[in-house]
Amino acid sequence: MKKITRLSLVTDAWTPQINGVVTTLKQLVEHLKAQGVEVDVVHPYDYHPVPIPTYPDIPWVWRAKGLKQRLLNYQPDAIHIATEGSLGWRARSIALTNNLPFTTAYHTKYPEYLSKRLPIPASWVYKLLAKFHGPAQTTFVPAQAILNELESHGFQHLVLMGRGVDKRVFNPQQYVELPYKKPIYLYVGRLAVEKNISAFLSLNLEGTKLVVGDGPQKQALQQDYPQAVFVGAKQGKELAQYYASSDVMVFPSLTDTFGLVNIEAIACSTPVAAFPVTGPIDIITPGLNGALNSDLNQAIQQVRLLPRVPVAQSVDHYDWQEVTSEFLQSLARIDWKAHA
Repeated sequence: MKKITRLSLVTDAWTPQINGVVTTLKQLVEHLKAQGVEVDVVHPYDYHPVPIPTYPDIPWVWRAKGLKQRLLNYQPDAIHIATEGSLGWRARSIALTNNLPFTTAYHTKYPEYLSKRLPIPASWVYKLLAKFHGPAQTTFVPAQAILNELESHGFQHLVLMGRGVDKRVFNPQQYVELPYKKPIYLYVGRLAVEKNISAFLSLNLEGTKLVVGDGPQKQALQQDYPQAVFVGAKQGKELAQYYASSDVMVFPSLTDTFGLVNIEAIACSTPVAAFPVTGPIDIITPGLNGALNSDLNQAIQQVRLLPRVPVAQSVDHYDWQEVTSEFLQSLARIDWKAHA
């Protein structure tokens, strides 16, 4: 079988956005290049995007001028459509029109996200997304629980593609003394309604609630919870220091497919308190690196009793190099001679 040396990766999520999808794709591209694969990343900032109303951090491309020529002239060995945004739909249409096989990925629970913002039933969005992913040779999903959930909504050709964590950056040695009253309860992620952050910030906890991240709900959360400390979005070593120096990572989301921040926190030896839902249930081993409880306060108290030393070791198997190798093996190879 011909080795893949050129990949077109189409994504509506890319830097300077800060989220789990961007982190995943940047790591994937870095490790693909390390394995000798040339990657053309097709992203919104190539095409003068406009911000989405109510969520200006998310770009929308109305016209991707030249995208068809870009894909066809590049003649990649494979096309991977990572997101279901405007670029994703355009690339899908081009691939189908030109009879080019492709793969897709399911990163985000848009049905739940949209139903929290607009009067749109989640079932309608699931049908639309099942249509989007239907023609793909493979749709990559991050964990078993979300795979099972998508199959129940009629999705097919689903393949697991796990996640990794950069242990050179995220490790217990990043500990520093933070200038806040202990214990420190940490939230990391987007500040948006779908993340259910109020379920954490409304709890009566001794110590400090520390919020790392940015998003459309930031101002409202700051007004509603003035006792919490908001430090904005962080990356790299600075983010790792917040993880390693906190007592508990709190993950209140009910709508995540994975939750990359959880394994980053655990790699820094900080256990996670979360609800027993998709994402956390595939990552957290209760009693070892966190706690799962429908009562978030109970989960937090359970986590505080855990020894810290074994926590980081529990995510040693999350390796980006292995993830990248598995990804390459499952891509849909294009025979350009057949299209000549």
